[in-house]
Amino acid sequence: MTTPRLTIRVRLTLLYAGLFVACGAIIVVITYALVASLPVGSPTVPAEQMKQFRAYAACMRAHGIDMSDPDLDGSMTVGGRLEHVTKAEMTADPAYLRAQEACGQELPSRSPCPMECKEAAQEGARYQRETTLAHLLRYSLITLAASTLLAVLAGWVVAGRVLRPVHKITAAALAASEHDLSARVALHGPRDELHVLANTFDTMLSRLQAAFESQRRFIANAGHELRTPLTFMRTTIDVVLAKPSPTPGELRGMAQDVRTVIGDAERLINALLTLASTERGLTVRNEVDLATVAEDVLDATERGTLRLHASLEPGTTLGDPLLLERLVANLVDNASRYNVAGGEVWLTTSTVDRKATLIVANTGPVVADDAASRLFQPFERLHGRTGSDGFGLGLAIVASITSAHHGTVTAEPRPGGGLTVTVTMPKPD
Repeated sequence: MTTPRLTIRVRLTLLYAGLFVACGAIIVVITYALVASLPVGSPTVPAEQMKQFRAYAACMRAHGIDMSDPDLDGSMTVGGRLEHVTKAEMTADPAYLRAQEACGQELPSRSPCPMECKEAAQEGARYQRETTLAHLLRYSLITLAASTLLAVLAGWVVAGRVLRPVHKITAAALAASEHDLSARVALHGPRDELHVLANTFDTMLSRLQAAFESQRRFIANAGHELRTPLTFMRTTIDVVLAKPSPTPGELRGMAQDVRTVIGDAERLINALLTLASTERGLTVRNEVDLATVAEDVLDATERGTLRLHASLEPGTTLGDPLLLERLVANLVDNASRYNVAGGEVWLTTSTVDRKATLIVANTGPVVADDAASRLFQPFERLHGRTGSDGFGLGLAIVASITSAHHGTVTAEPRPGGGLTVTVTMPKPD
């Protein structure tokens, strides 16, 4: 039996409420401690009356009554017996009455407070303090409890609103699958962290959708291209074996045809492996001069009747020398294969705007504007899948190698026929 786990909304609500209770409790304790630390205090008399009390005390001492100067609360000691003397005792003493009559002119408008008055005032102050503290604690706790309840309700509502985009992202993730990646969050509202997260998730789904669609197309095209030589070999063998007594010449012809097809299939598989390896990224990064690579490629190229124009200036980049050589070789082979008899090929390397640049142009058949960009897709050819014009992977490998080197590649039709392919690579830092 598994213990139910609290949802993030409940946990956020409990966190809000816990922080609120902790802060509220701290405020209550501090307030209570400050009020409790106040002194009990005693009633005080105004300064004018203090003057009158002192004059009265001096007059009483002059008439034989041992009376001290008044305290701040107006109480005075008579004969050192403040703790025991009461107002009734003072008024019953004949000596006190005579002195009081003699000091009638100095008698203050307010009578001095004996000890019983002082103690009563202090007792009243203590009672008032205790009552105030009790009321303060009771009402503070009631207020804290009511505020905590409101904080829990508000935290629950706020947590729900804050987590609403997360629920949308979860729903989009659950709706997405390998066969359907069209679900999107499409979150609206302020551009906060959750909005950025939702946009990032949508972008990721778009990339995954494009990758899956490209993968499906690639697998379908690769399967078709690989089935074609197998079908040809099976047909060739079946035709020869169907004869009762095939001649040695027919058997040699069949073997030659099968060997040719096997060579084509081997080249196709090597191209597919190259394309797959570049999709995984680079494993070697060295400084490479495109001019040197292009010169090596041209030395190994059969020109035939084509006229080659080369302008090789330094263009240094950082990458895999073998892959970059394959890139240049594919471009030169593509420019030579899709050309006209006695046509021309232009190859240029240079450094433009701190980027290594490679340009390969050729004469040839007219290429439509919309067809030029599609040539970088695997198995895309100008004349469909028929004929002996390659596998349609040359420019796809070029695009993949360029992407692995963080470069860009573009293709533009030339006026009158042919194609101009431009590759730019970042220079080493």
